[in-house]
Amino acid sequence: MIVGIGIDLAEVERYRFDDAQRAQFARKVYTEEEMRYAMRKRNWAERLAGFFAAKEATRKAFGHAIPWSAVGVSHERSGKPVIRLYQGYEKLLDQRGVRTIHLTITHTATTAAAVVVLEA
Repeated sequence: MIVGIGIDLAEVERYRFDDAQRAQFARKVYTEEEMRYAMRKRNWAERLAGFFAAKEATRKAFGHAIPWSAVGVSHERSGKPVIRLYQGYEKLLDQRGVRTIHLTITHTATTAAAVVVLEA
């Protein structure tokens, strides 16, 4: 049974930071794992936009704000992206009866999109 769904779009251009801006924004929004992953890629701004869209889609699926840094995008060995909750927000899974969080992210040079489905 679906207990929540969220979708978000992010314009890649908004994530093309200089080094100082990227460091400041990263402290507020991204996990260390997300930053390591994105910065290994040639088109890192596309990854940052995708991660932001995934975080926002997750917040929408749960129906309320969760701190940006408490929602993280990780990857399985296969490369499949997954949502992880941190800072005690993992408890939302049990509180909402969520057994699985489905995530898909896509991006082009200009736009990133993410969809999150919470399944009981």
